[in-house]
Amino acid sequence: MSPVILVIIVLLVILACLVAAFVMLGRGTTRFTFDIGGGVPRASGGNDSSAETGFKNRLLGLSVFAGSVIGALLLKLWSMQLVSADDYSAQAESNRTRTISVVAPRGRILDRHGSELVSNRASLCVVAKSDVAGDAIEVKLLANLIGMPAMAVKRKIESTSEGAQSMRTVAEDVSRRIVAYIDEHTNLFPGVQVTQRTQRLYPNGSLAAHVLGYTGAITADQVDALGKASGGSISYELGDTVGQAGIEYQYESVLQGIKGTQTVYVDADGNILSTSSKVEPQSGSDITLTIDKDVQAAAEASLAGHIKRLHDAGRQDCNGGAVVVLDATNGDVLALASYPTYSPNVFVGGIANDDWTDLSSDAANNPMLNRAIAGQYPSGSVIKPLTAFAALNYGIATDASTYVCTGYWTGFGTGSGQYCWNKSGHGSMTLETGIVNSCDVVFYEIGKGFFYADDPEGMQETFRSWGLGSKEGIDLPGEAAGRVPDAAWKRDYYASYSSDDSSWKGGDDTNLAIGQGDLLVTPLQMCCVYAGIAMGGTVYKPHLLKSVDAAVGAGTVIDYKASETYQVNEADDNLSLVRRALKGVIYQESAAQASHFTTLPVTVAGKTGSAETAKSQPDGWFVAYAPYDAPRYVIAATIEYGGYGNEGAMLVVRDVLGQIYDCPDTSTQQTSSGER
Repeated sequence: MSPVILVIIVLLVILACLVAAFVMLGRGTTRFTFDIGGGVPRASGGNDSSAETGFKNRLLGLSVFAGSVIGALLLKLWSMQLVSADDYSAQAESNRTRTISVVAPRGRILDRHGSELVSNRASLCVVAKSDVAGDAIEVKLLANLIGMPAMAVKRKIESTSEGAQSMRTVAEDVSRRIVAYIDEHTNLFPGVQVTQRTQRLYPNGSLAAHVLGYTGAITADQVDALGKASGGSISYELGDTVGQAGIEYQYESVLQGIKGTQTVYVDADGNILSTSSKVEPQSGSDITLTIDKDVQAAAEASLAGHIKRLHDAGRQDCNGGAVVVLDATNGDVLALASYPTYSPNVFVGGIANDDWTDLSSDAANNPMLNRAIAGQYPSGSVIKPLTAFAALNYGIATDASTYVCTGYWTGFGTGSGQYCWNKSGHGSMTLETGIVNSCDVVFYEIGKGFFYADDPEGMQETFRSWGLGSKEGIDLPGEAAGRVPDAAWKRDYYASYSSDDSSWKGGDDTNLAIGQGDLLVTPLQMCCVYAGIAMGGTVYKPHLLKSVDAAVGAGTVIDYKASETYQVNEADDNLSLVRRALKGVIYQESAAQASHFTTLPVTVAGKTGSAETAKSQPDGWFVAYAPYDAPRYVIAATIEYGGYGNEGAMLVVRDVLGQIYDCPDTSTQQTSSGER
């Protein structure tokens, strides 16, 4: 009933009451009489209490009261009709309409050449009206058809995570058979429909899984956090699908589209009666990455293949590793591989319990960990170029310094002797040949020099200046910072030990000099270090975003601009010494090792490394860059418990270079268990 009609009825009722009151009061109980005695009426002191006077007073009071009531009602009517008409209309409209969100497709993710790494596909979904939950027969029939427990179907229909008036999603990716059955038996499923939606698709399976990440249902905590992160431009609600890892998470606000809306008319119980206006959703923007799909595939295949080969050869703990490929001239990440891996497709539509159990089991060896950026390992001998820089910069050594390696070093006394990896000894060594042959004795001497130096933490300062102990800032979640140990760290870390045990000793310096002890680095960090060596001390920030493509038409709206992470000021002579040594590692350390690189059309510089572990085999490292004279590509590989660096990691790096230069490795020579 409209406000106008209501006011009119109230006024009529009041008017009727006034008329009735007037009639009743007008008749009274006093009757007219005639004085036939002929007496003359006289005034009684001026007090007129006749029936006529009382009637007039009551009528006047009633009139004032009625007028006040009518005036107030008229004032309210004026306010409702003129002042608040828009508000009341809006309230009335909101009571009979509801707005339903229409999900927008996410943007695609492409490699640097435009190949799809992530796209969307059509998905047939079974949805149901909310009142179906109250029909036990329909729920049971639907459950039997889909192959789900009836209680699970009922709970999905009762869920309001997608909105009170939205159709409730019961099952996704249903077969054509189910669709056909529902269409042919609409009388059995009056509240059930089949709708087409989009689902995430990872067409290459596990390729670049740790880069791309995966999507999943938004959590209550993420609703507010992601809304704030987008600056309010995207409205999130329970039931939405959002990025949960990798690029999907890092660039959620770019990939997530703008929802559309559908206005519907509802009855008093909230049931949809009809539909009204609709605003179409806007797809998220496509993202182009720096990843080269072919280089990524080569890195993953080689890493997995050599891990399997070493594992099958009896190294039972060899089950993981990582590869990073950078463009040293701008920080582009061309490949970033981690093993073991997984397929992001298992998360589409919600991961099954069995799949999650498989990914989480100890036997799976933590495939969700991105070892390339979050795996932290002792560096082994790939740290030796930085140790050499430290020695040169702090006066511990010069390019003319010489050392004698007998295979066993006793610089801190015979009771604290340490072996070189070559127990037969290298003989006379310089700083340059010490790097080429990875002679541990040369670097034990450098460690000893720092222990007695005026600035005993020169190595740590040098390592940190090259980015170790800090995150590189790659645009992926979960990057680790590694660790550069020093006296203060050891004192705090071993606070529960005696003061002697927690104090920094000479052995800590000699271990640090060869990349052992408590030093921890990530494959990404070591790749950046060698990129800096190749570029004369300039280290560019590693990144995966190349551009954000325009949502409409061709072109881009954002193009990534390379930026320096840090600039290390090393003397040209020192850089030249280290670079010559790194080239010598490839072509002079061993003939077998050189045979794998002489077939390439470019000259390569690099370093092997083998870091001792608590298990039977060391972690194997190899880091290299090419071309030597005009550096561009830098590759770092590590294999957990895989043995010496030239037994596995070196071959992975060679396979990646083979992909880049279209020159597969044809050497069949086996490298010896040499440098450690």
